[in-house]
Amino acid sequence: MITRRPRRLRRTPALRELVAETSLRPSQLILPVFVREGAIEPIAISSMPGVVQHSRATLLAAANEAAELGLGGLMLFGVPEVKDAEASGAVDPEGILNQALGWVKAEVGDAISVMADTCADEFTDHGHCGILVRAKASGSQSAKESSGIFTRAKASDVVDNDSSLELYARMAVAQANAGADVVAPSGMMDGQVGVIREALDSAGHEDVVILAYSAKYASAFYGPFREAVDSSLVGDRRTYQQDPRNGREGVLEALLDVEQGADIVMVKPALGYLDVISQVRAAVDVPVAAYNVSGEYAMVEAAVAQGWIDRDAAIVETLTSIRRAGADIVLTYWAAQAARLLA
Repeated sequence: MITRRPRRLRRTPALRELVAETSLRPSQLILPVFVREGAIEPIAISSMPGVVQHSRATLLAAANEAAELGLGGLMLFGVPEVKDAEASGAVDPEGILNQALGWVKAEVGDAISVMADTCADEFTDHGHCGILVRAKASGSQSAKESSGIFTRAKASDVVDNDSSLELYARMAVAQANAGADVVAPSGMMDGQVGVIREALDSAGHEDVVILAYSAKYASAFYGPFREAVDSSLVGDRRTYQQDPRNGREGVLEALLDVEQGADIVMVKPALGYLDVISQVRAAVDVPVAAYNVSGEYAMVEAAVAQGWIDRDAAIVETLTSIRRAGADIVLTYWAAQAARLLA
């Protein structure tokens, strides 16, 4: 005789809802959005069907829709017309990202959390997440020279951690001044959270939240994002982003960020790193976010376009899997679609 019949609890939709172990709500979702300097209409991103570089008008429309849908937040990324080696546009109050933060905050107020990507890569002409330095060929010369001395980046150039920290501190303060509720350092510089917390507090922004990209991997799944921000990347980011082979290191990075004052920690990407999400969730006592990145989005959309999978079901299943792994918050380009499906 069969005494345990788990199928009993799957028999009806009401029973399945009653015993569901994982919830998925709009308030747990953050929508990443791109705003392009000088755009007068939205510009489609070919590798991310349905995602655009926004103009001011369409950005504000997206912000209002996100608030109406009950999303947890908007994460803003800027696409500037001019870049340089020092990421000057990232700290300029008139830079596109800082302007956009002000526009959105004025439009929606506290109806939705306004978040800023705190990273230099969108603003540097070499596409890296910080200040580059170059090793000189001659041993009699200085070992390094600042990025301002050379005009063309090489794959052998390296990002200088401590110079980049100063830039990140200034960027975070500029974003908070512009209206950001949350700053999100994503450059994977050692010590970035502590420096940003000190700078924010010194500038009177003690209430601004830090969402740290704590375990950000050097992933193959960022390709479409680079189109979205018109990336100028030379070389790769493996000297500062994490090795995909390492899980324990992701936990260490999260613990260090919490120690330095992070209010939320994040794992990026999500789907290939569900184990890391789970390990980080078990290790920290702050909320854990995960980023369902551009390549993950593009793969599903490509399969949908071929008629191979059901889009709505795939969206909900994908986001639920990230929540089930332990993420309290999910950044996803499907946030608005998912909220409508959940409604």
